Amino acid sequence: MAAVAAAVVALAGCSGGGGTAAPPPAPTGPAATSPVPAPAAAVDGLPGMPPVTDAHDVYANAAANMLSDAAKAAKPLVYVPHTKSGEVRVIDPATFAVVGTYPLGGELQHVVPSWDMRTLYATDDTTNKVVPFDPVTGKPGAVIPVQDPYNMYFTPDGASAISVAEAQRRLVFYDPHTWAQQGELPTPDCAGIDHADFTPDGRTAVFTCEFDGRVAVVDIVHRTLLRTIDMPRRNRHMGPQDIKLAPDGSVFYIADSDQNGLWVLDGAATHVVREIPTGHGAHGLYLSRDATRLYVTNRHEGSVSVLDAYTGASITKWRLPGGGSPDMGNVSADGSQLWLSGRYDRAVYVLSTTDGSLIRKIDVGDGPHGLCVWPQPGRYSLGHTGITR
Repeated sequence: MAAVAAAVVALAGCSGGGGTAAPPPAPTGPAATSPVPAPAAAVDGLPGMPPVTDAHDVYANAAANMLSDAAKAAKPLVYVPHTKSGEVRVIDPATFAVVGTYPLGGELQHVVPSWDMRTLYATDDTTNKVVPFDPVTGKPGAVIPVQDPYNMYFTPDGASAISVAEAQRRLVFYDPHTWAQQGELPTPDCAGIDHADFTPDGRTAVFTCEFDGRVAVVDIVHRTLLRTIDMPRRNRHMGPQDIKLAPDGSVFYIADSDQNGLWVLDGAATHVVREIPTGHGAHGLYLSRDATRLYVTNRHEGSVSVLDAYTGASITKWRLPGGGSPDMGNVSADGSQLWLSGRYDRAVYVLSTTDGSLIRKIDVGDGPHGLCVWPQPGRYSLGHTGITR
């Protein structure tokens, strides 16, 4: 894989309910009837991880409307956690109306889909809890104690939930069925550990260190820290933020708010290849449903940069009318809309993925953050606001 990644980069011009660990049923839907592409290369995946069916596009099974049976059972809703008002507001995407407000207390950061897509978790890193939501009803359940869950991910085999304990500089592993703690991995040299993504084989994860200007590379199998990699410029105020694997696994894109753009890390997670300027306050990274475009939210200038997901080449930039603070969110199941929280503007933005036009601005509470659009296509979830493959 490292050799393949290097070749692709060169060609680009240097560029719980958590469920069981068994692979869920194959997605069905209009897009699922087309033939599965032949693998571009063999991928020795993490045991228990659903196999990579197309090494040229690890997101091939998360295309438009390719919903698993669990996702099909969900009520289409958008979940908006708030860091300031301590609530989750639920929006009906058909009417754009707020249909539920749930005061949960604390500082709610992200709404995270479980590996098996049967539960959504609102994470709260100030009172050490996650609150499960049933996506069939859209209602919250009983509080689950979890250490400092600023963000949360699931190992690609579904065997562990990972609390990204930002304030404690560590990763805490939990059994996603019982929420018993399995172990932890200290990351003392990764201040502000917060976002992550995984290599195509699921064996390695890269976590960003917002307040240290670097990333931490983690061996998922052995739960060990392999190395830290400094960015060419170590921004420590609002440095490395969200991270996204290119569809072919050739590189990782790393948003850096202070740098106003992306760092490009090689697919083997050994060194930074180059930099891509996008806009003031680059923060969130999301893929189009066909995985050909990468959307970059520029939080401090009220814009979204659209890049080629394979090469990182700039395609266009969409600007919100009157500005705003587009932060985190996701693309709708059919790929037609990009939903984003307005972190500093008590708003949610709904953009057309055709031309970037603003479809609707929805008033919400104070400090909307890791917005989750549900359901999402795919066979399983890696967490965050809906990284599915």
